[in-house]
Amino acid sequence: MRVYDLITKKKHGVKLSKEEINYIIEGYVSGDIPDYQISSLLMAIYFKGMDLEETIDLTEAMINSGDVVDLSHIKGITADKHSTGGVGDKTSLVLLPLMASCGLKVSKMSGRGLGHTGGTLDKLESIPGFNINLTKEEMFSVVNSVGFAIAGQTANLVPADKKLYALRDVTATVDNISLIASSIMSKKIASGADNIILDVKIGSGAFMKDIDHAVKLAETMVSIGKGFNRNVGVVLTNMEEPLGKAVGNSLEVIEAVNTMKGNGPEDFTELCIFLNSVMLKLTGIVSNIEEGRLKTNEVLESGKSLEKFREFISSQGGNIEYIDETNKFNSSTYSYGMVSPEDGYIEAIDAEKIGICSLMSGAGRETKESEINYSAGIFLCKKTGNQVKKGELLGTVYTDRNGIEEELRDMFMDSYIFSDSPVSRKETIIGLVDELGFTDLRRKVVN
Repeated sequence: MRVYDLITKKKHGVKLSKEEINYIIEGYVSGDIPDYQISSLLMAIYFKGMDLEETIDLTEAMINSGDVVDLSHIKGITADKHSTGGVGDKTSLVLLPLMASCGLKVSKMSGRGLGHTGGTLDKLESIPGFNINLTKEEMFSVVNSVGFAIAGQTANLVPADKKLYALRDVTATVDNISLIASSIMSKKIASGADNIILDVKIGSGAFMKDIDHAVKLAETMVSIGKGFNRNVGVVLTNMEEPLGKAVGNSLEVIEAVNTMKGNGPEDFTELCIFLNSVMLKLTGIVSNIEEGRLKTNEVLESGKSLEKFREFISSQGGNIEYIDETNKFNSSTYSYGMVSPEDGYIEAIDAEKIGICSLMSGAGRETKESEINYSAGIFLCKKTGNQVKKGELLGTVYTDRNGIEEELRDMFMDSYIFSDSPVSRKETIIGLVDELGFTDLRRKVVN
């Protein structure tokens, strides 16, 4: 078997066999197949695609390239959650306490932020003392006692994905359905949970820019899950504007805590409730999503999820005084108020530009080696659909960086589009994809 022949085969759109895919992944991870040949193969896949069987075979080969987590030591129904990322996406901080309060067990391995999208680990590390470096035994202990744990990736999970993604990133082959689906699902399946909820973002601040491609990706991931005997539900959500009002590490922790106190932004609260409702149906705890919504609201309103979050922070070494009194978080040196230049209505807020503004403030990383400022970021006072008066505060940018006020103002204001007439606010929930197919949930919300 020669890689040259396999590149030629895929270049002409011919299906690769399971044995051929295994040969490619094993050879690449071992170093026997060089980057330049895999780059060529990735480009052939990008243009010619892979069918579902090839995609499942690729996912399995990637899973087998490293360790697979055994969750048999965890007592109860195991679940996991993944988001494709976005601006202001602090969903794990609220969703996992909700899931645990409903009896699910979640052992979640998360990542750091890079570029304009934030990472869950960075948000949690803004809490003094919080430890993301847990051994497998420590993580299982926290999950069994609290109901969930969040830590950095310690196991040798899916090394093939790390190598392939780095190569895709520099060869313009990231945006291919089969390559995205196998990347996400290989990590989720290797993480061991039986039930997986995926939050796929759509819009300017997300990787998926349109609904049709997002639905196809979701359907592919549900099919992959079925191929590995996993229950998978995919919620398609809006990322045309930032999620919630806070963008930045400690700012997002504060917003998550406020949400669990019943004082969260409407869009963020709605998303967390819906995701948990879908997960409860997926796991059979409830018979339908509406029943799941009622149960989730009950948990949220009772304060159980906030108490579960406090347990979690304490169990991983974090100082819960910062949860009980969020004003203990450090403040940035500079705060710049951004005001509306005109009367009218907010027609749109470009999530990607707000994310870049947050990155410029110091809240994100331009490279993996960059240091971040936990207190930096943005708080939005107004969202899409809101009426504003000239001179009214749209939001505040927080930073420790001196001499960049003008750049921050330009980027922030460039993200806003105004209208003279009333505008309906953006829907948070776009749709749901599960084993029954795609359910369109748009046009449910009006201003």
